[in-house]
Amino acid sequence: MAIHIPEDTLSEIRNTANITDIISERVVLKRAGKDHVGLCPFHSEKTPSFTVSPVKQIFHCFGCGAGGDVFSFLMKYDGIGFFEAVQSLARRYGIALPEENMSPAQKKAVSQRQQLFDLNRQVMAFFVDQLTNQPSGQRAREYLEKRGFSKKIITQFGLGFAPDGWDNLVRFFRKLHISQSLAENTGLVVPRKSSGFYDRFRNRVIFPIADVTDQIIGFGGRVLDDAKPKYLNSPETPVYNKSRSLYGANAAKNKSRETGDVYIVEGYFDLIALHQHGITNSVATLGTSLTAEHISLLSRGFAQKAFLVFDSDEAGLKAARRSISLFMNAAMDAAVIVLPEGYDPDSFVFEFGTEAFLKAAEKAMGMVEFLVESSIRKNGLSMEGKVRIIADLQGPLLEIHDRMARSIYIQYLAERLNVNETAIAEKLKSGEKKVRRARSGNQPLPGDSRPPAEDNPHFVDSEMIKIERQIVSMMINSPEILPEIKKRNVLVRFSDKRLREIAELVLEHPVYGNEDLSRLMNRMTSPAHKDMIASLVIKDDCRDLNQCAQLLSQFMNSIEKRQNSLLSQIKSAQESNDEALLFELLKKKQEQSVNRLR
Repeated sequence: MAIHIPEDTLSEIRNTANITDIISERVVLKRAGKDHVGLCPFHSEKTPSFTVSPVKQIFHCFGCGAGGDVFSFLMKYDGIGFFEAVQSLARRYGIALPEENMSPAQKKAVSQRQQLFDLNRQVMAFFVDQLTNQPSGQRAREYLEKRGFSKKIITQFGLGFAPDGWDNLVRFFRKLHISQSLAENTGLVVPRKSSGFYDRFRNRVIFPIADVTDQIIGFGGRVLDDAKPKYLNSPETPVYNKSRSLYGANAAKNKSRETGDVYIVEGYFDLIALHQHGITNSVATLGTSLTAEHISLLSRGFAQKAFLVFDSDEAGLKAARRSISLFMNAAMDAAVIVLPEGYDPDSFVFEFGTEAFLKAAEKAMGMVEFLVESSIRKNGLSMEGKVRIIADLQGPLLEIHDRMARSIYIQYLAERLNVNETAIAEKLKSGEKKVRRARSGNQPLPGDSRPPAEDNPHFVDSEMIKIERQIVSMMINSPEILPEIKKRNVLVRFSDKRLREIAELVLEHPVYGNEDLSRLMNRMTSPAHKDMIASLVIKDDCRDLNQCAQLLSQFMNSIEKRQNSLLSQIKSAQESNDEALLFELLKKKQEQSVNRLR
């Protein structure tokens, strides 16, 4: 159900929630003149093409075409709707949304995401109280103290305790009058086979999981003994996706941006131990392997280099193999810290301290070097061992798309094994052919997947469409030209439907300042239209009236020449009795006439 939010309220939120501040929480931005630039969070790139304009309060990526205002960014980045984006910012900055614009049903239907955030915060307080103040939490308090965790770090990360029993949280939800559907959507209670629910977490230390904006999105739990499963995590919910979330990301972002480095570990206690020892640029995966989304989050919003702290066993090797291509293809440097056998980050820093960990980091190996050296230790350098080593490295090397980088690693492997570099390259080449053959039946031929030009919001079909883009940009940035646009009936000559729709709206609602620009954005229901407006605005091709008039004349003259040329071709086809060509030309002329009438 649509909820109308007055434009004055949207303007207040937009002006208070500076777009640069909001985006910089998720993307590392650097000043470039009056704007800020960074790596786009919506596609993979090595050179920054993502631009944020604090003056115009918009963003635009010159690489993938994404663009819009602060609401558009949150909708696209967080995967939420317009009202949820507005509500999120309004709550953050203490701006009340006027309830008189909502029906009773709408007042009741608060955003599901916000409901879950609010309820998760209350659940965290419940678990914290159980750990801190209740007799049932005594054993958990002793457990954490025995492991060496300070009260300060326990408080900082909001650690709690889920008491033993099947319905402690169920009864807590009932006390709050939480609906069954909302309670189930938290993932914290599980439906019974017969009826009712039972608690997912029982007799476990609880770790609240926050996103980069400090919203509580889920929970993890660890048993107090060696019972299985040792760790248990929230299932995926409307606010929690483990493939996109990292434990401690909210606590690590500032230090990571300051140092340019981030440490990645695999466990809750590993992460908390590092933070307690001052290594606060650390995050942890949440019971899953590293994903492209994790690395995208880190490379665009945190740091330029990652240190992975893997176990030196077979599981650690597998994790490194899975991760190497993700880092390489995301253009993020990565190295592997190898701790002594039998140690994890938690036990290592508590026994040897911060300096010893940082020294281990200084000796970290690049990911390919780590894989090579690990395979050498496993297989040896006999002839048979070298064959197995090359076979081990074939998969990870094939996953590196940058051919220059792959060539360098092939050279390193050849020198380390003292074998012919060409032989390794040929081995990889044959493997690549097999991969291509395996995929050929499912992949479209080059060019087949490209959408038709009219359906692609970022295409440049011809010089005429380039000029049409310039005209719309001019209409937005130099509204003094609008009377001339109307007088010369320019828009009926447009060939690009999307540009014409935007231009007609600009003609109806001129942009004389940032508030008008924001209103224009809000009137656009299509994300593709918002992307295009952001593109036209951020380039800011400002012209004086003489330049604008010249551009219009150039456009109208080109249209006239094209029409005269078409008429000439029609006449020639008639004289030569070429009926097929005449049919095509007449069809083209009819299409132009229809466009002018739209």
